[in-house]
Amino acid sequence: MSTTAPASWGRYPSSQPRCLLPCRDAQMPTLPAEPQFCLPFGNGRSYGDVCLNNGGTLLLARGLDRFIAFDPATGILRAEAGVLLSEILALIVPQGWFLSVTPGTQMITLGGAIANDVHGKNHHWTGSFGCHVRAFELRRSTGEQLLCTPIQNADWFRATVGGLGLTGLITWVEIQLQRIANPWIVAENRRFASLDEFLALNAEYEARYPYTVSWIDCAATGRALGRGIYMAGMHAPPGLMKPPPPERRALTVPFAPPVSLVNNLSVRGFNRLYYHLPRPARGLIPYQPFFYPLDNLLEWNRLYGRRGFFQYQCVIPPAAAREALREILARIAASGQGSMLAVLKRFGDQTSGGLLSFPRPGFTLALDFPNRGRKTLALLDRLDEVTRQAGGAVYPAKDARMSGDSFRHYFPQWAEFRRFIDPRFSSSFWWRVTSDL
Repeated sequence: MSTTAPASWGRYPSSQPRCLLPCRDAQMPTLPAEPQFCLPFGNGRSYGDVCLNNGGTLLLARGLDRFIAFDPATGILRAEAGVLLSEILALIVPQGWFLSVTPGTQMITLGGAIANDVHGKNHHWTGSFGCHVRAFELRRSTGEQLLCTPIQNADWFRATVGGLGLTGLITWVEIQLQRIANPWIVAENRRFASLDEFLALNAEYEARYPYTVSWIDCAATGRALGRGIYMAGMHAPPGLMKPPPPERRALTVPFAPPVSLVNNLSVRGFNRLYYHLPRPARGLIPYQPFFYPLDNLLEWNRLYGRRGFFQYQCVIPPAAAREALREILARIAASGQGSMLAVLKRFGDQTSGGLLSFPRPGFTLALDFPNRGRKTLALLDRLDEVTRQAGGAVYPAKDARMSGDSFRHYFPQWAEFRRFIDPRFSSSFWWRVTSDL
């Protein structure tokens, strides 16, 4: 049994589980005596406390790391829940397949992808990860063993997709992949000078490209508010490819400095440089830098220092998006906080049906904030005001501070979801957003 306390990617809040139990052989491990609560833990890439269980037991699901079946004719893959997306890509890309949906890192587990119903740059075309899950096995602390599909045990399927790991232990997953001709991406880059220009570009490009995303200069003010770089891509067609590029050795941030290296001065300087940096309007690039630009800088979360950071991701309904996003960006710029990593894109109409699934129609903005204590928490509360008033929501997988009242407002199906929680399962997040009831 390991004694090292797993942490979330944001390095906040600190957490000390009482017990760490490895998962093996697709079985529910023997749980400690009650009343201690349990929670599956994958690769710790959730930003806040949805993957933490302070004072309880963590079920270390990375031990469920075996492939079960893959049909290269149909693109149907079955693997244990602890398999990483990177491990799946290493198997399927050489055989002409790709993940139907992938988030901005490949270092997450299959179980984590389901628990947080992750999304990618193509939600406006293909929805979230849960839309492409064919089946999974759910083991409960009661001894129940449920095969869940969109048809069989459909209520358990809806509760577990986006269910934050609270409904039980997912042991294996079956997903549908998408066919590709080669590992290259046809990518376009467009600089835009304002939020209005982004909205116009997005309407044009998302009709032609399955993958769209924008980097936003969150330090810009005045007429430059909302400026950024628009990036669109598609899988390259047959015959359009290059020789494989030489493998680049990943760099590592060696340690967390005493204070954050991400501050108002560094953000303003970097953002100004990045916005004006010359870049090709159109080109052919490998899939890794397009989908996973930060995966080549290992432990990049250490840049925020020992206090860690907050990530804030909200979604705003289309009708309110222009004014709400302007207000959010204005409040961030005025605060002198934020980071180099600000991402804006649109969610489409397709949903997985998950009771607590975050993606819904609208525009979603994600930013990192160095942890400056009360100053940062006060800013995030002000962003919540705008998000709630606009009818939006905040992403639990990237949250470490929303109130219980806000959570219940954002996710009105929470009461129905509560009926499916395993009686021995909980998390630091769930305790935080329900302790006031």
